[in-house]
Amino acid sequence: MKRILVLALMIIGAYTKGFAQELYVFTEPASNMPTKSIGVRITNEGMFNNPGFVSRTIPEVMIGFNKNLMMHAQGFMSDMDGKYRLEGGSLYAKYRFLSLDEAHSHFRAAAFGRVSTSKRPTYTRDINLEGDNSGIQSGLIFTQLLHKLALSTTLGYAHAFENSDRQIAGMPQPKNMLSYSLSSGYLVLPIVYKDYKQPNFNVYLELLGKTDPSSGQSYLDIAPAIQMILNSTTRIDLGYRFQATGNMANRYTKNMYLLRAEFNFFNVLK
Repeated sequence: MKRILVLALMIIGAYTKGFAQELYVFTEPASNMPTKSIGVRITNEGMFNNPGFVSRTIPEVMIGFNKNLMMHAQGFMSDMDGKYRLEGGSLYAKYRFLSLDEAHSHFRAAAFGRVSTSKRPTYTRDINLEGDNSGIQSGLIFTQLLHKLALSTTLGYAHAFENSDRQIAGMPQPKNMLSYSLSSGYLVLPIVYKDYKQPNFNVYLELLGKTDPSSGQSYLDIAPAIQMILNSTTRIDLGYRFQATGNMANRYTKNMYLLRAEFNFFNVLK
């Protein structure tokens, strides 16, 4: 039994070493979490332009059903409309349909879908299905690993549900949104991998954009981030996104930090 446990931990360590730089902070990679595993996250987002400071807390549970399919369940709580309250929730699923593996590189492609609900009033044209809007989203993710560097791009399309009962007169009524991103991650430490207990330190730079096809308004954010992985099971993220260019007004995520803690439990599902 002890030998089996040690072998399992070695596999987990090898997985983390190989894919650590794909664990992007603001986007999802095409790769999935290990089969029969469960992850628990708590994320805090702070926004500085609303006009004062507001924050959102996102508890999240992730399940890896097999090597190709995983799912996330999220809840959203914030003080954006006064006191802290529960805003809504979201279900996210990702299916990896392509894997091309080589010695020190691989390519992954996946399709994803999301359905979200929110009881927030609609204030901005930006469709954000992680707390601000009710709606659905689908898209594709392509991720390329090249030794210590991982590159990924995401293309998505979101549709917001009609919320006429919560619509504020004179405020935008967003309906559809194109989203796109380009993410890069680099494994800084360890320089030489010895065992799964070694801390992993990763740096990221992500470009996050959206376009409203009805108005032509768009924006592009730059999002640098750092990440620490401990014992191949615990992950800590810290990132900040800011607008590089754009003409979409009254965005919530325009100047936003993200702080996250994640805990993974491997091979727990029967």
